[in-house]
Amino acid sequence: MQLVEEKQLKKDVEPFRVGDTVKIHVIIKEKEGDKEKERIQVFQGDVISKRGTGMNVTFCVRKISFGIGVERVFPLHSPFIKKVEVVKHGRVRRAKLYYLRNLRGKAAKLREEK
Repeated sequence: MQLVEEKQLKKDVEPFRVGDTVKIHVIIKEKEGDKEKERIQVFQGDVISKRGTGMNVTFCVRKISFGIGVERVFPLHSPFIKKVEVVKHGRVRRAKLYYLRNLRGKAAKLREEK
């Protein structure tokens, strides 16, 4: 089982932690009639949780879109994720940042690591 999983693991993943602001480049497949098109959509937000090991690593990213909080869970080793780039490192003291759901405005900002 581990041999099969090792072949599918991504090797070029930039290390990131909870609290970091990341840009996830996601491959979106669109279907118009009989045509299939692929495009890349960028989802930028703060990593509020990370869990799992090996192939099962997932992370949750939260962003504010038009005043509404949007959270998405991404499998790290998914073929639909083109790349994950770290925009800035946040300074946090928690493993899960679910408390950000209740905060608004400047209170929901994370301190930047120096």
